Amino acid sequence: MRAIASWEEVPIFDSEEAEASFWAENKPDLRLLEGSIAGGGDSAESVNITLRIDPRMLARIKRLARSRYLNYQSMIKQWLSERMEEELRER
Repeated sequence: MRAIASWEEVPIFDSEEAEASFWAENKPDLRLLEGSIAGGGDSAESVNITLRIDPRMLARIKRLARSRYLNYQSMIKQWLSERMEEELRER
């Protein structure tokens, strides 16, 4: 089984079967997984941005995050990541 050292080595899959086949032969390197844990990454890998959000929307996001026992900023990053992957799969 081959260890994946970088997320760039993981292709965009056409189907779940292709993804299952890939992961049957490959596994992520432990250091790669450790860097993926929320809050576990090196702060040099993150960039601060300013994003203006309607206060009512932000309050709703915070309530939703609290109900899921999540930090609202982490939840927003998770949503953005999921949507980005969805957009890339549709190409």
